[in-house]
Amino acid sequence: MLLMKDIIQDGHPLLRKRAVDVKIPLEKVDLDTIRSMMEFVKNSQDPDQIEKYKLRPSVGLAAPQIAISKKMFCVHTWDETGNNLASFAFVNPKIISFSEELTYLPGGEGCLSVDENTTGLVPRSKRIKLKAHLVDLETGVASPVLMKLSGYVGIVVQHEYDHLLGTLFIDKVKPSLPNLKPIIFNEEVEERTA
Repeated sequence: MLLMKDIIQDGHPLLRKRAVDVKIPLEKVDLDTIRSMMEFVKNSQDPDQIEKYKLRPSVGLAAPQIAISKKMFCVHTWDETGNNLASFAFVNPKIISFSEELTYLPGGEGCLSVDENTTGLVPRSKRIKLKAHLVDLETGVASPVLMKLSGYVGIVVQHEYDHLLGTLFIDKVKPSLPNLKPIIFNEEVEERTA
């Protein structure tokens, strides 16, 4: 089981390295890794697990954050409406298009690999198109997909994808974004995603 001690922190050289492709079909070691990553994210959203294991809450995790420089990340979160659960394990993702229209999270972004007191406003594309292999964590099958993502889930995917490029959110922080409209959450969902 992954714990906070397994998450490497800003300053570690691997966080600034471009990740490499994952072999398809998945080898057992890669499948086990992405299953562990998803387990960590889900545990980090469970108040009992947070207290028991001293976890920081998260909505996504990329393999470079656990010192594995491979193109893998997972996301487990509700969208900004609270109606759709996005639970994805991706390997070899590539964002093939970005909208010119930008948005941001009004409370700023944070990251498990950056000091928890550090947050910041980051301009993100409002819509993206992602090409990847989507992993069925039950069967281990990685199937090619082309997905259109937007809103909060699109921002989370962009954040995790940046890790595969050796980029952290702090590289993109702006002091203010007066000309952009933020993602608007319903209040109940905002509590779940904070």
